[in-house]
Amino acid sequence: MTNIHLLGVPMEEGAGRRGCIMGPAAYRTAGLAEELAALGHSVTDLGDAQPEATGPIETEYTHLKFLPEVAGWTRSLHAHAHALSQQDVLPIYMGGDHALALGTVTGHVAAAAELGRPQYVLWLDAHSDFNTPASSPSGNIHGMPMAFACGLGGFPDLLGKPLPAKLDPTKLCMIGLRSVDREERDLLQSSGVQAHDMRAIDEHGVARILRPFLDEVAQSNGLLHVSLDVDFIEPDIAPAVGTTVPGGATFREAHLIMEMLHDTGLVTSLDLVELNPFLDERGRTARLMVDLTASLFGRRVLDRFTTSY
Repeated sequence: MTNIHLLGVPMEEGAGRRGCIMGPAAYRTAGLAEELAALGHSVTDLGDAQPEATGPIETEYTHLKFLPEVAGWTRSLHAHAHALSQQDVLPIYMGGDHALALGTVTGHVAAAAELGRPQYVLWLDAHSDFNTPASSPSGNIHGMPMAFACGLGGFPDLLGKPLPAKLDPTKLCMIGLRSVDREERDLLQSSGVQAHDMRAIDEHGVARILRPFLDEVAQSNGLLHVSLDVDFIEPDIAPAVGTTVPGGATFREAHLIMEMLHDTGLVTSLDLVELNPFLDERGRTARLMVDLTASLFGRRVLDRFTTSY
């Protein structure tokens, strides 16, 4: 049994369109807590986080959108993640756009450094989100959290203090990439990130890509944060996302990753991000994300029911 704490993050300021603010409510409506409890886990819903109030944030990059609001969320979520990581719980952050990782990932990295344990991140996303303010063509901050967590330069004062600890980019594994900006690609390739695009999945399969990374986490006694973006999945089966990119992971590829993660028992925290219920079709994407989370926490293929329509 795992002691799971759910924290809603009704955040949409980091994205390019509205709707992710409804994500936490959609996960609750789709029965996330009930599914996890049915698997034998203890589930506590902490309600929704709130952003801290900030004044104006100085930056030379005036194209950054909703900068004070994103900074307020970053400071709040960093504090929440740092506190939760010091308890005997596994937090699930129900987003909300992917800018929430500015706070969740950095909070867990800081706590891991205090424990003297390496922090690893598995990034399941169509995008690497490795832009800096200088490289971002859009100014949407949900495309920047991993560059920020790894300590790349040029960021304004998002955290209200210096970054307590940086994520080692060699301990970051990205799977499912298929939309990366040109300058962002150069930053990514020079950083040492373990980056795998969809061609790698086509050629080798997800198991062969993921297994060495999980072995590395286990051998180093590492902590593992998983960040699952809706757009990691093929948009034909997961349409509720504002950044659809064709050619994503299939239903079985996504579930296989979750099942492999469960088998290792290594996951210590989880982001569920970019669910935009305004774009969904009768809740199908929310239910799929709940199903994937259930696979991560122990639901097996043999447990699945056949549904007639």
